[in-house]
Amino acid sequence: MLDWITNTITALNYWGIALLMFLENIIPPIPSELIMPLAGFTVFQGKLVFWGVVVAGTIGSLLGALPWYSVSRKLGETQLKAWIDKYGGWLKLTNEDINKSQDWFRKYGAIVVLFGRLIPGIRTFISIPAGLQKMPFIEFLGYSLIGSLCWNLLLTYAGFVLGQNYGLVEKFLGPVAAVVLVAVALFVIVWVVHRKKP
Repeated sequence: MLDWITNTITALNYWGIALLMFLENIIPPIPSELIMPLAGFTVFQGKLVFWGVVVAGTIGSLLGALPWYSVSRKLGETQLKAWIDKYGGWLKLTNEDINKSQDWFRKYGAIVVLFGRLIPGIRTFISIPAGLQKMPFIEFLGYSLIGSLCWNLLLTYAGFVLGQNYGLVEKFLGPVAAVVLVAVALFVIVWVVHRKKP
């Protein structure tokens, strides 16, 4: 997979980054944790421009977020779950994943879309509960833009700083993701408590 990602970025530059990030948001086995740090490494090598890489990755991420949002919004929960029963295996997607994401969305609201873009494993499918709950398109796009921009900025910068050791980014994302989850939980608790105050 690494060779394919490397060859795509080398051959297509910014278009390749956008394409890979588009696919990453639809097909989970393609990891942004490799794509964007590798793109950051190309900046380190002087082949691409930092902000060009971030913008290309973010555009790809936004475009990739739309199919799951549109499909889930159009099909609804019953039809989507029936489709997942048939074809979800190759995407490593189950109805239990849908139920969990739905619970999170109902409990914490649209802010989940923003923070979901920062968490590996969740970022690919966070569009589904947004579509099922018929989240307004502009709101969905806005939260997705902010979350994707932050994520791509972080990964690109990490790849740039680490240089040829960009592969270490994926190794250290586990603890970082745990910290992000804790931060998100704390933020949501404070937000909910604050909203309930008269």
